[in-house]
Amino acid sequence: MSSDHAAHLPVSHPPVPKPKIGVLLANLGTPDNYDYWSMRRYLNEFLSDRRVIDYSAWLWQPLLQLVILSTRPSKSGAAYKSIWNEEAGESPLMTITKAQTAAVKAELEKRYGAEVEVDFCMRYGNPSTLKKVAEMTAKGCRKILFFPLYPQYAGATTATANDQFFRALMKEKFQPATRTVAAYFDRPSYIEALAQSVERAYEAMETKPDILVCSYHGVPKRYLMEGDPYHCQCQKTTRLLKERLGWTNTDIVTTFQSRFGPEEWLKPYTVEEVARLAEAGKKNIAVIAPAFSADCIETLEEINEEIKESFEEAGGEHFTYIPCLNDDPAHVDALVEVIEDNLKGWT
Repeated sequence: MSSDHAAHLPVSHPPVPKPKIGVLLANLGTPDNYDYWSMRRYLNEFLSDRRVIDYSAWLWQPLLQLVILSTRPSKSGAAYKSIWNEEAGESPLMTITKAQTAAVKAELEKRYGAEVEVDFCMRYGNPSTLKKVAEMTAKGCRKILFFPLYPQYAGATTATANDQFFRALMKEKFQPATRTVAAYFDRPSYIEALAQSVERAYEAMETKPDILVCSYHGVPKRYLMEGDPYHCQCQKTTRLLKERLGWTNTDIVTTFQSRFGPEEWLKPYTVEEVARLAEAGKKNIAVIAPAFSADCIETLEEINEEIKESFEEAGGEHFTYIPCLNDDPAHVDALVEVIEDNLKGWT
């Protein structure tokens, strides 16, 4: 608050912070630990989200509470334990998101000084979206740019993050003006960052892989038929990456992982496709996960363990996982570019 503005306030007026612009990065979330109860709380919040599992609550909730949450926390906890950052006492997703946020904040400070407040939140678990929105408004953020870190839009990721952001706004006495960031699946700077990561990985290998598998998180096929654009945006990301690398269709393939439940999901399934590739003579493959902005349980454990095992059991010999973009400088530059485009007219 400027001294001139403060001079016009009555003595009894509550403090009014200097107006700022908030940039709130959002990721999926992480359990606080890998013990049973931490996992159960996290999975309960995640799997109770109607954007994620849209079955009728009277059918789904008894199954979730009485069956799934009795056994899945232990299994998921073991998976998290295998990748846990023990030194920091947190999951890799948390560690990486903190690093991304710090890098984005440093870049924006160079441009806008203290005018822009940068922070992050998680859709599930901590730090919660509700908490971070409340903190930003308390610091004087009268405008907030909400940025779900999902390159491709999906109702189960981007939309539910936005939903939670809007719920948080409902609790504020003084609601800030807000904007949400659209998917950036075809932005040249994002494609360039992906391409550079592939080129670096290939240059470090003695033998060039027979094919690059672009493994995206799956969703039920029904969502595509109901109008969710995720499948199309994933396909376009792969095509643009292929064109940027100067490759042909035989050099790259799109697949989908993390299938859950009995219904058909987007195909081909990564775990099955890598086995098929091995059986077809593709003994040396690389896998990248363009839908994830940060490495997490689905990449570090599912891809690097379960999917790798499927490939090797089918006769595959060399499996290389290319890490997510994480806090790579090219990725940070792309994120900052997206943010600046969305801040136009505010700064």
